Amino acid sequence: MRYYIAPLLFLLNFTNVFCQNEAIQEKKTDTVQPKKIKYWKTDGKFTLLGNQSAFSNWAGGGDNSLAGNINVNYNFNYQKNNFIWNNKIVASYGLTKNSSTDFPKKTADGFMFNSLLGFDAENYWFYSILINFKTQFTKGYNYSKDPDGQEIRTPHTDFLSPGYLLIGPGMLWEKNTNFKFNLAPATTKFVFVNKERTLPNKKYFGVEEGKSLRLELGFSASLLYKFNVMENITMENSLAFFSNYLDNPQNIDLNYLLTVDMKINKYFSTNFIFQTIYDDNAFKGFQVREVFGIGINYQI
Repeated sequence: MRYYIAPLLFLLNFTNVFCQNEAIQEKKTDTVQPKKIKYWKTDGKFTLLGNQSAFSNWAGGGDNSLAGNINVNYNFNYQKNNFIWNNKIVASYGLTKNSSTDFPKKTADGFMFNSLLGFDAENYWFYSILINFKTQFTKGYNYSKDPDGQEIRTPHTDFLSPGYLLIGPGMLWEKNTNFKFNLAPATTKFVFVNKERTLPNKKYFGVEEGKSLRLELGFSASLLYKFNVMENITMENSLAFFSNYLDNPQNIDLNYLLTVDMKINKYFSTNFIFQTIYDDNAFKGFQVREVFGIGINYQI
């Protein structure tokens, strides 16, 4: 009997050691690995809006029409320690064609890139540097009638004509990515145009005849506020001001953009866009546009 005790003890000891090693390995495997810090955060949406109307023997009258609008709203933000870098791209392009007109006409055409670099001060305040660029994608026209009553169009605007670039240091207050404002009291503004478009003895978007650049220095302020009105309804407000110290500082440029997204499901939503611009160098009054329609959404 004693001849079997030693091998049995050896086997039991080996089994115990093996089980302990397995437990240690399992414990190592179960150890929670530290999460990798993500410095970049991105989000955005691509929306295609469309509407169509058709009439046949309709007593009240009406024009057949077809319209489409593409919108892109994309954010890519970086944050590490006391440094933040917020970037936003807003782009839109839309056309409508009525049976009573000879040409399709734009309902939207714009590209905006906004970039803010911030260095932490205290209590949600950051020392900031603002970079903002705006232009359009394609030609814009003035429409009129010839002596025969036919519609004609004359080119008036184009890509980089006008184009706007703002650069300026300031202070940014940002509680979160959905609520922030920036103040830049020493902002340099460049206005680019195609000098071939300038008219004799007239300014073209504030640019003198025969020139392609206007330089301004002034105060700029911008605000972004995004919130949920109720479940599945999101409202985003973007407001920007600029006052030129060098020429009529009391005439403050204003650009307000409202976007309301009423989500139906993952892929469809009802969208409402309202924008108003005041810039007396472009037009002596408020420019207003509205877009409303059913959208097909794609999260970027």
